[in-house]
Amino acid sequence: MKRFHVHVSVDQLDDSIRFYSALFGSKPSVIKEDYAKWMLEDPRVNFAISQRGHAAGVNHLGIQIDSAEALAGLRDQLQKADARPLEQSDAACCYARSDKYWVTDPSGIAWESFHTLGEIEVFGADTPGQTSEGACCIPLARGKSDADDAACCVPGGAKGAASCCE
Repeated sequence: MKRFHVHVSVDQLDDSIRFYSALFGSKPSVIKEDYAKWMLEDPRVNFAISQRGHAAGVNHLGIQIDSAEALAGLRDQLQKADARPLEQSDAACCYARSDKYWVTDPSGIAWESFHTLGEIEVFGADTPGQTSEGACCIPLARGKSDADDAACCVPGGAKGAASCCE
């Protein structure tokens, strides 16, 4: 089974929680000091918001998969679309640990395909080499060459890291 995922960066978390709780007719299933998530069945969506210093608006879109096999199948679909997925195994992000593939669409919008393995207590600070401010990896828009694909932004603005973190 697949679930659509939307992650929106917000300016005021408390105001946004009130708004989306009223819109969805339910309270978030996860609330943290900088993050909230609704796991909705109608529509079937994993809708998350965060207040972590990003510009307000769509942070990224995605598809949540319920098995490793289904995630491998989606990876194959992404490769057929010539999307060159960026793999992250056992990644700590958004209070969850997941296996995932990141791609950017032709317009540069980041898409996350992921299988959640479990919950974690920290937004992503337990990702090796990351701080809580720099955790949750989203690749930069993919380039035309393999060298461009390896160029990522990491906390502090350095390029060329082993993981693509914004």
